[in-house]
Amino acid sequence: MSRSTGKRQMSGVDFVVDDAGERKAVIIDLRRHKALWEDFYDTALAGQRAAEPRESLVSVKRRILGK
Repeated sequence: MSRSTGKRQMSGVDFVVDDAGERKAVIIDLRRHKALWEDFYDTALAGQRAAEPRESLVSVKRRILGK
């Protein structure tokens, strides 16, 4: 695998491509795009947790307040 040498669409973002030129990974300059990475990570984490059981707000309040 190698880094893409093609036209970049965004400064500080590079794609790792395989021998066929298919994008396989991305390298993000975190000094420049920290907020972008945090948004991506939060979205991915939320997607992983989508199937977890939910607890109602009323239930949480009861548990915290001991009522």
